[in-house]
Amino acid sequence: MGLEKAGGNWVEGEDRFFDRDTEIEALTERVRDGTHTLLTAPRRMGKTSLVRELLRRLKDAGDVETIFVDLEDASTPADAIAEIGFQSRAAQGAWGQIKSLFANVLPGEVEIGGRVPVLTDADLRVKLRAGTDAGNWRRKGDEIFEALAGNGRPVALAVDELPILVNRLLKGDDYRITTERKRAADEFLSWLRKNGQTHRGRIGMILSGSVSLEPILQQAGLSAHANIFSPFDLKPWNEETAMACLDALGETYGLDLPCAVRRDMCQRLRCQIPHHVQRFFDILHEDLRRAGRRDATSEDVERVYADGMLGVRGQMDMEHYEGRLRMVLGDGGYRAVLEMLTEAAVNGGRLRGDAIGRHRKSLAAEAGAGNHPPRIEDVLHILEHDGYLERQGDDYRFVSGLLEDWWRARYGRPGAGPDRSAGRWA
Repeated sequence: MGLEKAGGNWVEGEDRFFDRDTEIEALTERVRDGTHTLLTAPRRMGKTSLVRELLRRLKDAGDVETIFVDLEDASTPADAIAEIGFQSRAAQGAWGQIKSLFANVLPGEVEIGGRVPVLTDADLRVKLRAGTDAGNWRRKGDEIFEALAGNGRPVALAVDELPILVNRLLKGDDYRITTERKRAADEFLSWLRKNGQTHRGRIGMILSGSVSLEPILQQAGLSAHANIFSPFDLKPWNEETAMACLDALGETYGLDLPCAVRRDMCQRLRCQIPHHVQRFFDILHEDLRRAGRRDATSEDVERVYADGMLGVRGQMDMEHYEGRLRMVLGDGGYRAVLEMLTEAAVNGGRLRGDAIGRHRKSLAAEAGAGNHPPRIEDVLHILEHDGYLERQGDDYRFVSGLLEDWWRARYGRPGAGPDRSAGRWA
């Protein structure tokens, strides 16, 4: 079977997962060595797919238990502990002990009449959350980690979207870092750090997320909490790998994609982010299928890029980028980001140093008026760390040609601009 289309938000299995063998090998070595890893990369680079494929291969090897925890919906430490406990049912050697920690909310092994109660996953998750609160989450969390460490085999614990939880703890609904919120985030991160140190060698943690953890911690002065995690930077594909992926997809689906056509696709994207490469193929495939053709030309690439990648569906994909920026920066920082990225998009992809100076003064004025926008340095750090812009001397430039074109298509039209009263763009 050849390479199949990715589909969805992440992929798993050899028929959908392409390349990254070098990264899988390096992460496998880290897990076996007991190294805690902070996986960093811009959005859509395939972090979740990489982690899930890593866990699948480790599970198939049979000498490591694997647990995947998604904290996107968590708002409190208690939510996180309950979710870790729920997902730990995958570690059979520890699950019995973990269940006993929640004996007050879980039914007994046998009910009246000898009937064994059966809980659905949804019911179990609710009950574990009911048994975890602000007063006991640290103790419950410690006991869950102790149970996992006492499991018969080492445990690879992948925690996705931890940065989103930390951001919520720090900033609340009004995106203000207060002393109380900083204390809450510090307590949770200290707990995680302590357990990582205590159980090193038995539990190997892999942290990832759709936003980067380091800039969030830096904003709050909590960067030291990340020092037990060894960074692992997931890079874009090079052009050769992206073209090989397109070739493999074309072979699977019966499309003739000459080398020149595949190169045109890559040059349009400029930065070979795996999701964008595979999305481009998907739209091109649909276009040719409707036309009853199997051979692609450079003219097809140009048309599909303009009408598909930058069309309605492409703009919907862009909403994921914007949503994450608003989540991390709040309305004040989000407005500044939209202005800065749009200014770059309509000026050849470059945000110049003098424009950055103007935005620095604007954000400082907002802060002086009693608002709580982020500093320009924090905004630029997030944009650079998350792969929107790269520094070139005193200026910044879009990394991705697609992202630059998206921004120009969406906000670069005459009359587009921020509606400051609504906190968003018109």
